[in-house]
Amino acid sequence: MNLADRIEGLRVRIQRACNSAGREPASVELLPVSKKQPLPLIREAAALGFTRFGENYVQEGSDKAMALPKLAFVLLGPLQRNKARPALEHFSEIQSLDRPELVLRLRHLAEELDLVRPIWIQVDLWDEATKLGGCSESDLPALLSALDGDARLPLRGLMAIPPPEDGSAFAHLASLRDRLQQELGQSLRLSMGMSSDLDAAIAAGSDQIRIGTAFFGERTYPAR
Repeated sequence: MNLADRIEGLRVRIQRACNSAGREPASVELLPVSKKQPLPLIREAAALGFTRFGENYVQEGSDKAMALPKLAFVLLGPLQRNKARPALEHFSEIQSLDRPELVLRLRHLAEELDLVRPIWIQVDLWDEATKLGGCSESDLPALLSALDGDARLPLRGLMAIPPPEDGSAFAHLASLRDRLQQELGQSLRLSMGMSSDLDAAIAAGSDQIRIGTAFFGERTYPAR
């Protein structure tokens, strides 16, 4: 199956999930995850109308951003303090903010570089942080306090990678988003759902689904 056919299949699937949930398909962003995908395939996706791509690694995403300056790349993977500068310079958004000390580093650099970068908080409600990163629900107040409404790091929403075996995960995330919207007095988006579970994520209210394999096809890794 070629790229255009896979994309059409995803659009049909999103349409069906939205119909079942009583939502408009336009309310759900399809974010292609281009980790380990070659530049020609990303260019092909861009020719089909996609301008934003998710990347997991700072170096790989930075290289792609420099090679494809008309496209925007979103950082999905864990961010270390020593890579905060290139992350701010080359990514249009950072979705993996998960601890106060990283906020302080990003705030300092954003001021130094004189730029604005929307950020999303990666939340972990299932004690998965050791594997995937994320801020626990109990640590959220400290992280939000560190952000302190900084205009250079505007908060856009919550991102999460729930364990696949937890059927209540998406509902839990949606409930947390609703509570934070009330507390902060602002709208927040939800980025949850991937190739295998996008239907359930859309039903629970996800605003963005992050799709890798079902969009680009299986990744081909070089032989070692």
